[in-house]
Amino acid sequence: MNKLKYSVCLLIALFTCSCQKNFLDQVPDDRLTIEKVFQQLNPSEQYLANVYSYIKDESYLTNNAPWIGLSDEGDITYDRPGYLTFLMNVGNWSAASGFYDNYFSDYYKGIRSATTFINNIGNNPQMAPNLIVRRTAEARFVRAFLYFSLLRTWGPITILGDETIPGDLQPNDPLLSLPRNSYDECVDYIVSELDLAAQDLPLHWTVQESNSQDYGVGEFGRATKVACMALKSRLLLYAASPLFNGNAAYANFKNPDGKQLISQQYDSKKWERAAKAAKDIIDLNILSLYKKNNAQNQFDPLLSYRDVFLDAWNPEVIFARVLNNLTGWERASSPRLASGFASSGPTQQMVDSYHMANGHRPILGYNSNGSPIINPLSGYTETGFTAAATKYTLANTYNMYVNREPRFYANVNYNGAQWINTSEGVKVIYTHNSGESGPAGSWDHSKTGYFNRKNVSPSANPRTNVNTARPYLMFRYAEVLLNYIEALNEYDSSNPDVLKYLNAIRERAGIPQFGEGASPLPVPTSQNEIRELIRHERKIEMAFEHMRYFDTRRWKIAEQTDAGPFYGMNISADPPAFYQRTVFERRVFRKSYYFFPIPQAEINKNRNLVQNPGW
Repeated sequence: MNKLKYSVCLLIALFTCSCQKNFLDQVPDDRLTIEKVFQQLNPSEQYLANVYSYIKDESYLTNNAPWIGLSDEGDITYDRPGYLTFLMNVGNWSAASGFYDNYFSDYYKGIRSATTFINNIGNNPQMAPNLIVRRTAEARFVRAFLYFSLLRTWGPITILGDETIPGDLQPNDPLLSLPRNSYDECVDYIVSELDLAAQDLPLHWTVQESNSQDYGVGEFGRATKVACMALKSRLLLYAASPLFNGNAAYANFKNPDGKQLISQQYDSKKWERAAKAAKDIIDLNILSLYKKNNAQNQFDPLLSYRDVFLDAWNPEVIFARVLNNLTGWERASSPRLASGFASSGPTQQMVDSYHMANGHRPILGYNSNGSPIINPLSGYTETGFTAAATKYTLANTYNMYVNREPRFYANVNYNGAQWINTSEGVKVIYTHNSGESGPAGSWDHSKTGYFNRKNVSPSANPRTNVNTARPYLMFRYAEVLLNYIEALNEYDSSNPDVLKYLNAIRERAGIPQFGEGASPLPVPTSQNEIRELIRHERKIEMAFEHMRYFDTRRWKIAEQTDAGPFYGMNISADPPAFYQRTVFERRVFRKSYYFFPIPQAEINKNRNLVQNPGW
C-alpha cells in the first residue's frame, strides 16, 4: 500500500444490502492521502467495502470459481480463453502458466488492505467508538478469510502479521523475502484472529438489523460471530484431515532453513478440536436445517433442500454474499430453450452418487470397463422407460432417473426432465445430440448430457430477462453438522451424536435413516463404514457448492476420484443410443495437484519462498 496516497475505490461494495440506497455510494475526492481517508466516515466505510471485495464471488463458474469443473462432481463445457479447467484436468499447466495467479496476488492485496484498515481506523473522529470496534473486527474477519483462502489452495503460506507493509520497499528489504509459515502455524494464527474478531461482532445476521440506530440499516452480509465460528469449523476440519495431519508424503517439504511445513506427527486431538468448533455452533441453538411445507401443508424435502438457497436469510443461513453473479449461474444452468447455456454438467459419477428413494445407493462401484456395479437392494435399473409420470418425473422418463432421492431432482437436469420454470408453459429439456440443449448447432451444451439445477430459481427465465436477486450462501448449518460428525467419528466413533446428525441430514433430504424413522436402514457398525457414509452424504448434500474439490484433496483420495476416464451420456447420439455411458474426458491427476503451484514470478522474487512439491 502506498503510504502517501490511496485511491479510494467504490468499485465493489460487495457486502452491502441493496435496500440501503445511499450506503457506500458517495465517491470521495479523486485521491486522498491515507491519513485523510481514515479521518472521515464515508471514505473509511468505502475502504472497508473494498477490503470485503477481495473475498471472491464464487457464485459463477469461470474466473472466480474453478472448483466444480476441477472436481469429480462436474465439468465446464468450454475449452476457450477464460475457461481453464479443461487444460488443468488434462494436465496442461505449470507454475509458469499463470492459471489463477490473480487469486494469489488478490488475496494478499486484500490482506494488506485489511491490515491498513485495522491499523488506521482507531482515531477516526467521525466514527462512533462502538462502530470503530465493530468495523475493526469485520476487517479482521475478512483478513482471516483471505488467509484461509490461500491456505486451502496453496497449502502453507506466509503470514504477514499486523505490520503495515509499505509499497516502496527496497529490493533487499527483509520483508520481501519472508519464508512460508508451517501449516499448523497458519491454522493457529487464523483461529486466533477469528476468536478475536468474534468478541466484537454481533452474534448472527438476525440481530444485525436491530443495530440500525448505531450502524445504519443494510448490515446483512457483514461478518458476525457465528460466521467467525463457521469459518473456524471448516478450517479446523481441514487441518485435522489426512493431507495435513501427519502426512509422510510431505516429509521433505521444508523451508530453506529446514523448517518442516506440514507436520509429520498424526494428532487425534486435531479431530477433537474440529468437533468442538462445530459443536459450539450447534449449542448456540439459533440455527436449524431449513424445512418447508408444500401447498398441502405437508413437509416437502425437495422444496426444503432446494429453497435453502432461494429463500433469503432462512434459519440455515450463516454467512452470505448480498451482491453476486447468481444471474450468470442461472443462465449457465438454464436450457437453451430459455436462452440459457446448459454449460456446467454433473458427471455420470456424480449422478450415480445420488441415493434411490429407498435410501440405498444405486451404484456400489465400477468394473474395469467402466460399467456400474448395481446395488441389488436399490431397485435401480438402466433399461427401459416409465409408462406413467411419477412424483418427480414425466412419463417416458429413462429408468435411470426414476425413483431417485429428492436432492437429485433439486440438483440435476437430465434428458427428458421438465424445466422448473413454467411461466411460458411446461417445457422439456433434451440434451441428446439433436435436442434443444444438445451439441448439434451450438457450443452451449453439456459434454455429460446433464447440467446443473441447484440454486436456480423456478422464477428465473433468461429468455425474458427475469432474474431472482438473492444472497449467495457461503456458509450454512448443514455443513456445520457434517463437519461435526466427520470429526467426531474420527476420535469418538461410538458417540450417538454421529448417527443423530447424520440422520438429521437424511431426514431433511427425505430418505430413510439409519435405525429410526420410516423404513429404517441397518445401523452401520464400524468406524470405517460410518466414515464412508459421512463422506458420501457430504458429497451429495454439499454438491456444487465448491466443497467437493477441497474435500477429496484433504482426504487424500483425489488420485482416485479425479483421474482416469470421466463418463456422461452419449451426447453425439439421439435416443436410444444416447443412454449409453460414454467417456467425455480422460483426466490427469498428479500428486503435485493437491496444491496449486506458487506463481513462478513469486518464487523468482523471493529466495526464501519454496515451491510446492512436484511443481
